[in-house]
Amino acid sequence: MAALAALGSPLRTFRGLARELRFALGREKGRLYRDAAAYQYLRDAFRAHRVTSEKLCRAQHELHFQAATYLCLLRSVREHLALHKEYHGRGDRTSEQVAGLVGLKLPQQPGGKGWE
Repeated sequence: MAALAALGSPLRTFRGLARELRFALGREKGRLYRDAAAYQYLRDAFRAHRVTSEKLCRAQHELHFQAATYLCLLRSVREHLALHKEYHGRGDRTSEQVAGLVGLKLPQQPGGKGWE
């Protein structure tokens, strides 16, 4: 049960997945992400596996774990693509530019000349 507590609530996971779908789908021709088949499937799956007062759905815990794992995957892919876009494909950089990326400054030679 401790692992389930670490997952958070199913509603929070659902909202996170919906947010990632919004990022992934973007604004295609004025369509809402709620019209997408992926969102409708997600919504229906969460509704079908929720706990009611009449029954305890064991599959809900499995669904929640899988949904949280998928949410982690979607976030990681989005963040990876953002980093890739920011730092890849700009061609060769000078040593000053590379040092600036990591927050360093190259030392100056006496007389104001930099390293050449």
